[in-house]
Amino acid sequence: MPADPRPLVIALMGPTASGKTALALDWAERFGGEIVSVDSALVYRRLDIGSAKPAPDELARVPHHLIDLREPWQPYSAAEFAVDARRAVEDIVARGRLPILAGGTGLYFHALLHGLSPMPEADADMRAQLDAEAQRRGWAAMHADLAAIDPEAAARIHATDAQRIQRALEVFRLSGRTISDWRREHRPPRLPVRVLKLVLAPADRAVLHERIGRRFDLMLEAGFLDEVRTLRELRELRDHPAPLDLPALRAVGYRQAWEHLDGATTGSEFRDRGVYATRQLAKRQLTWLRGELDALWFDPQRQRDQLEAVRAAFLDGVGGPAKG
Repeated sequence: MPADPRPLVIALMGPTASGKTALALDWAERFGGEIVSVDSALVYRRLDIGSAKPAPDELARVPHHLIDLREPWQPYSAAEFAVDARRAVEDIVARGRLPILAGGTGLYFHALLHGLSPMPEADADMRAQLDAEAQRRGWAAMHADLAAIDPEAAARIHATDAQRIQRALEVFRLSGRTISDWRREHRPPRLPVRVLKLVLAPADRAVLHERIGRRFDLMLEAGFLDEVRTLRELRELRDHPAPLDLPALRAVGYRQAWEHLDGATTGSEFRDRGVYATRQLAKRQLTWLRGELDALWFDPQRQRDQLEAVRAAFLDGVGGPAKG
């Protein structure tokens, strides 16, 4: 039987603070790779410390793609990501190098690897209506509305995920059809690559929680609050009627920092809220990852040898890019 001729791609997936960035850098250097960020916070300029964006020396070590594409007040969709990431992957392959997808944004992974169905574009007026309704009723009630019209989508979307609840309701109200119906009926062609999906996740949840807390404290020491103070001084954000509704500022930690600088919390309360929000993000990421049935799970500290063995079998076994 002939070997699969499709180019090889490694996808390093996992919750926040699980070690994806470090492993992606290591493998990219060792195996002639380039990193494609799959992170909805890293697309924004000026969100550096709080997004755990790779440091300048890390960005210089290997080529990175899909970082710093937009200003914090500018929109960027999963559909745009899919186009940009596909182009990046194709360019990397054309150079004879190994694309390494690294990140924790499940919708971005889905958009790239499985494609997004065409559906109504975002409508500013409808989103404003939904935001106003959510302010009155709360996002839990909006999620209940979604469950009544589209149980399938409601089961996928967490009751606190305002952005995705809003999008699902927006699609239904604009078209009269559920977002699940749109996705079932329109199946775009998948990215023509062979992907090794690896999930990095500590087996002990307490280990992940400890890493999250430690990383948040390091962000604070590195000047995270000063970064947010600088954002607040930008004219485009200062004049925005609802800056915390912008996708960039929905990134975990930024909303909590913004509210703290508004005087809503003490320093210790802000730290606790930021850590809690990050843990909740990790929980949602793990829930999504469990649906990736073809992904292989590894504890990055305890199972590094097994992780390397699977990587080697994937690259060496089918005549992949540069070996190490």
